[in-house]
Amino acid sequence: MNVRRYSCVFLAVLLTACAGAPQADGDFYTVRRGDTLIGLGRSFGQNYRDLAAWNKISDKDDIEVGQVLRIRPPPSGAPISRARPAHSTESGATASAAVRERRAAEAKKDAAPPATAAPSVAEAERLNWMWPAQGKLTPTTDRNLKGIDILGTSSQPIWAAEAGKVTYAGRGIRGYGNMIIIRHSRTLLSVYAHNKSIMVKEGQTVNRGQQIAEMGDTDSSTVKLYFEIRSNGKPINPTPLLPKPHG
Repeated sequence: MNVRRYSCVFLAVLLTACAGAPQADGDFYTVRRGDTLIGLGRSFGQNYRDLAAWNKISDKDDIEVGQVLRIRPPPSGAPISRARPAHSTESGATASAAVRERRAAEAKKDAAPPATAAPSVAEAERLNWMWPAQGKLTPTTDRNLKGIDILGTSSQPIWAAEAGKVTYAGRGIRGYGNMIIIRHSRTLLSVYAHNKSIMVKEGQTVNRGQQIAEMGDTDSSTVKLYFEIRSNGKPINPTPLLPKPHG
């Protein structure tokens, strides 16, 4: 039970990160607090090793807040410079005091309640959602989950419920099996879990109705698709957004 709860928390963090994906300024991005090279690679559809090469970074953990990174391939022969935060030119006690002051400000900001935006059902209603799979709809029995289960048969197609970009495709979260997350806007995501196989890659753009996976039972006792829609990182009931079943 504790493992399941931990997995749900980890998924929520992942979804929130995807929903608030970093925004680049053209070919460049300014590092913010909490960023990692691997995470930026996922957000911008690049391999983190390529990001490291383009920015002459030998250690994937060697990035700093305020650093400007190239997140698109450089023109052939163009020099690459890795900008450092302005405080790196400060010296001695002045630099140390500046760092302490900055950290204190960050700690105070972290202690304040976060101003999290509420889920926007209205925005979700503007999209043309479709059912991601055929099968029997059943509400999930897990209180920690906010989506729906669609029971079906092994290997039947799973479709993208709306057009978007794949921000996660893998089996890194226990309890969800082979899972896909698609970002449809800056705030809207859809989740597809327990797949038998995944047919898309992170960073790939998909169309509404495009097959993205095969239904399966990875990390599940039954063959099914777990489907969820999130707005601003928070789950919203997907059923009213989907077409009414025929019959």
